[in-house]
Amino acid sequence: MIKSFRLLLLTSFFLLFFSKINAQEVERDSIRKWKIDYGFKGFEFKSTDNRYLLQIQSRLQFRFATPDDQDPVTFDDYDDENTNLFKINRARLKVGGNAYQTWLKYYWEYELSRSNLLDFRIMIEKWEWLNLKVGQWKIEYSRERRISSGEQQTMDRSILNRPFTVDRQQGVELYGRLRGGKELLDFSYWAAVLTGSGRGVTVNDDEHLMYFGRFQWNLLGEDLGFEGSDIELHEKPAAIIAIAGVTNRSPYTRFSQSGGGSLVGFEEEEVGEYRVNQYNIETAFVYKGFSWQSEWHHKNIINKLDNDAETKLEGFYLQAGYLAHTSINWWPKPLEVAARYARYQPDTSLDTNFQHEKTLAFNWFFTKHKNKLTLEVSHFDYETADGNVDDKIRFRLQWDISL
Repeated sequence: MIKSFRLLLLTSFFLLFFSKINAQEVERDSIRKWKIDYGFKGFEFKSTDNRYLLQIQSRLQFRFATPDDQDPVTFDDYDDENTNLFKINRARLKVGGNAYQTWLKYYWEYELSRSNLLDFRIMIEKWEWLNLKVGQWKIEYSRERRISSGEQQTMDRSILNRPFTVDRQQGVELYGRLRGGKELLDFSYWAAVLTGSGRGVTVNDDEHLMYFGRFQWNLLGEDLGFEGSDIELHEKPAAIIAIAGVTNRSPYTRFSQSGGGSLVGFEEEEVGEYRVNQYNIETAFVYKGFSWQSEWHHKNIINKLDNDAETKLEGFYLQAGYLAHTSINWWPKPLEVAARYARYQPDTSLDTNFQHEKTLAFNWFFTKHKNKLTLEVSHFDYETADGNVDDKIRFRLQWDISL
């Protein structure tokens, strides 16, 4: 993995600095064709004709948490002994830009603390209505997961993320934006064929591939993209409604940054054992410092090696944030307050068993999402037919900075 990281880094520099310069004609006039700057995506090396661009940025997260840092998953997680934790939660290196043409783009991202290559992709974005992406990236299945960990309103994603995320996969994707000339006729779409084996796996376990699709209605004429908070303070309201679906057959019932994994009760992992069908309906809205987003998930897990035994999972979350200085004079301009409620049911046949999460967060933006301090308090509750499991309260403080 270290060798791959070094190779990618050297390749990026090679493409930008040497592909257009003849080795026998490195003169001062050639050197002057490059500009060096610092922008919102870090240090920038750009040719004067804009055909070549290299952007390099690092990001660090320093986090304190008590009694621990993980969302409770099983009953035992509610009985863990209290501990105080301080760690570098993320240490990322991001490299992106374009080469040869402004519409031929590339991006890769490396997690330094875990030695994981997270993203590597090439994008052809010549037309708004039709683009192509090849490589490994975080699939656009859910807004919550697709938003970068550095651009969220809360420190981490809700309890729904673990059972429902598709996370990073390798494959090919078509995507674009379709506009009909009116605000109400504005749509975005994504369609992909993927290995379905998770991050870092280049082959599938059998002949079955993962198929993904997302259709999004930009009902007020603006594609909000994937970013939390209304940092831009929209003077005009903007909103989206989207539906996304995934089907996959593999040994895995969940995915994460670590790759393929298992939900509780599905620890057996045989080739092609589980057919997973899932869909998500989501909304988002921003206006004058107020932001809203929600998701409703449904997931079917079919055990193909156990007479097609089926388990259904459901969950939803509601989240809102507000930069209150837009309406309250004494409210500090950099301060945002955000709240989230999430509910997860791991088996719909047991309608009395479900988990709750309630989170309250405060963000202090020094430089938008690129430099911010977040304070967060969460309350977790696991309810069963026999009564409530002991509740759990978690406190966390984090400084997230990009350089």
